Amino acid sequence: MSPSHSPPAPMRERPALRRHRRTKIVATLGPASSSPEMIAALWHAGADVFRLNFSHGSHEDHAARLEAIRALEKRAGRQIAVLADLQGPKLRLGVFRGGKVQLQQGQTFRLDLSPVPGDTRRVQLPHPEIIHAARIGSTLLIDDGKVKLRVAKVRPDHLECEVVVAGAISDRKGVNVPDVTLPIPALTEKDRRDLDFALQRGVEIVALSFVQRPEDVAEARALIDGRAWVMSKLEKPSALEQLDEIVAQSDCVMVARGDLGVELPPENVPLVQKRVVKACRRAGKPVVVATQMLESMIAAPTPTRAEASDVATAVFDGADAVMLSAESAAGAYPREAVAMMDRIVARVEADPTFREILEATRSPPERRSADAIVAAARQVAHTIGARAIATFTMSGSSALRMSRERPEAPILGLTPREETARRLCLAWGVYPIVTADAHSMSEAVAKSVRIAAQEGFAQSGEEIVVIAGMPFGTSGTTNALRIATMP
Repeated sequence: MSPSHSPPAPMRERPALRRHRRTKIVATLGPASSSPEMIAALWHAGADVFRLNFSHGSHEDHAARLEAIRALEKRAGRQIAVLADLQGPKLRLGVFRGGKVQLQQGQTFRLDLSPVPGDTRRVQLPHPEIIHAARIGSTLLIDDGKVKLRVAKVRPDHLECEVVVAGAISDRKGVNVPDVTLPIPALTEKDRRDLDFALQRGVEIVALSFVQRPEDVAEARALIDGRAWVMSKLEKPSALEQLDEIVAQSDCVMVARGDLGVELPPENVPLVQKRVVKACRRAGKPVVVATQMLESMIAAPTPTRAEASDVATAVFDGADAVMLSAESAAGAYPREAVAMMDRIVARVEADPTFREILEATRSPPERRSADAIVAAARQVAHTIGARAIATFTMSGSSALRMSRERPEAPILGLTPREETARRLCLAWGVYPIVTADAHSMSEAVAKSVRIAAQEGFAQSGEEIVVIAGMPFGTSGTTNALRIATMP
């Protein structure tokens, strides 16, 4: 039995809440990580959020994984977030006679609506929206950019293209249109069925693919209606033109570098990553950096040095979370990949440069009382060397505001709502705990002191900072700060 597939040790006591890092880890589940034993192993190795990729697998597959996560959560007594990642529209060519053709640079190639199998001169493009939206000079990328076409003529039922980058094309290869905003909704009929399934099963976060405009996010928000956080996946260049508006409509954001890397020049992707992370940090919205982070660990037990540096860069940028895709879903070393990412993140955060960069890139607080309180809490905690900042939160907004400040002290997100605690598993530096709401500031302080001691965050004589809102039990009222000394 390989190390990856050995079962975790049985849980004899409640696992420690505290990780040795503030940046969270999202692990995708798949064929290599579907058993309850492997899911538990990934969580023990450091996974904070589990991603269900609805581009693959059946509802039965995802239901079984979700059941295993909830059973693990119950045994561990710790909240775990589940992210349902919707597939979104898939733009593909038709088929060829013989299944494959070779295109030559400079030749003319037609994309039309006819379902007749294609040849070296033409093939079906069963998406009239692309034909109607394209302009002379528009670029079409086939098979993740392996073949590149430029539109030379636009007709009502077809596009005449010039082959710019030659290569082989086979049946139903994907099509990307990087420089055109397509009149295609972000949610397909499949997505709507998957969304209904995910919401009925109580997932915490729904990731929306193919976001091009703020209206795409607004449509999903209306359907979800507060039952889960809406995560916008930024994978289309057109979305970057309205980045702030899309971030404002979203609860959280993913930098989907795989698709961005197809539609943008590779040298632009790192700059886009930094821009998106900065925009999300400024808005106080959790942001995930995803795709190919430890790609070589699909087949190898260790990453390349470049991959380790890539993870480190995302952490230095201040991302809330970093994500594993095929590494944990289909690779030979899923547990090792999570453990390696955990080690890299912890090592980066322990370096003095990490704190210097965070301080230099921290956005000023908004001109609101709640933001003034969390900014003060960060400064007070720094001045007195507080061991933790306890924040009482109903919806999670107070904890997210505190996370936006990137304090040195860990954040205890205390909430009476289990769904809020689960969602906060994605937020930088937040340790979510389900507890009954306090009814007074003195009760809030006493509860915070007790939990900080129980969970090992502070010892006798040390200090913690407590923030809350009065009246208690009302969302969005953060207006009180206290310093408490541990008995």
